[in-house]
Amino acid sequence: MFEPVDTFVTVWRDGWLLAVDKPAGMLVHGDGTGTVSLTDLVRAQTGIACAQPVQRLDVETTGLTLFSLDKTVQPALDAAVAQGGIRKRYIALAAGRIACGEQTIEAAIGRDRHDARRMRVSKTGKPSVTILRPLGTFDNATLVELELKTGRRHQIRVHLAAIGHPVVGDGLYQGPASEHGLMLHALEERLIHPVTGEELLLRTAWPERFASWGAPA
Repeated sequence: MFEPVDTFVTVWRDGWLLAVDKPAGMLVHGDGTGTVSLTDLVRAQTGIACAQPVQRLDVETTGLTLFSLDKTVQPALDAAVAQGGIRKRYIALAAGRIACGEQTIEAAIGRDRHDARRMRVSKTGKPSVTILRPLGTFDNATLVELELKTGRRHQIRVHLAAIGHPVVGDGLYQGPASEHGLMLHALEERLIHPVTGEELLLRTAWPERFASWGAPA
């Protein structure tokens, strides 16, 4: 589905942190197969061998990915992730029409015992919370903004599928087909800089494949 890529767009950088816009079809971490990952590219292009991703995105998901460039800041970033100190905002095109108004999707997520590729809503899973805000409805799809309160694998994809509105292009969770691939993008993050104490708002450009639906003000 994806053309091979060998680069990334830098969103922001200083001596400790790097934020990049991850393209579709690229692993964040290596998977042991020798496939070039985003981490490999960041290390090669910055010359910093200890560059380490703070979070991961699914292969098909695009958008903002934060890296530490100095080992001394990694513990503070790990603590921020664990304590919810990094606020992440995504956009997605969800199948069907979703009524206006913010809603909270709170459903525990665990592994699907019947398919190792998938996660599922499960009473024995880990607590998972997603805040959903519809931005506009187009034909039989809704542009939505999503804020993660937890960071489970496939969380947005599982939660949207669970309420009957899977992400467009998400064949793994029965989303309708899309010529643009998975319509899910990590748009921005807010965090306190672990060294300077500055509040950072890091944001990618509005992705081209969402251009038909327009960027909100």
